[in-house]
Amino acid sequence: MSTPTSVRNTTAFYAQAGISFAVALSAMLFAVLYVPVDPWVRAFFAVTTLYLTTSAFTLAKVIRDAHETQAVSARLDQARVDKILAEHDPFRAVS
Repeated sequence: MSTPTSVRNTTAFYAQAGISFAVALSAMLFAVLYVPVDPWVRAFFAVTTLYLTTSAFTLAKVIRDAHETQAVSARLDQARVDKILAEHDPFRAVS
């Protein structure tokens, strides 16, 4: 049995994700600062931007943790199957 290979992200993918996040957050902050509205509306936009940003990080962490948990249980199941197959002797007489 072969073990499943882990998928590795490239440095370019990390850079693209980081740059994309930075551009989106910067654009939103620019809009909050320069939108022609009352200060309380601007403050509301700023708080919702902060809330959205922290929620995005939390969601990413939850998804990552769920994926890691699933990968660990899959490795444990694979180890159990490998152990059973290693201990199995097809030529042993059944008593």
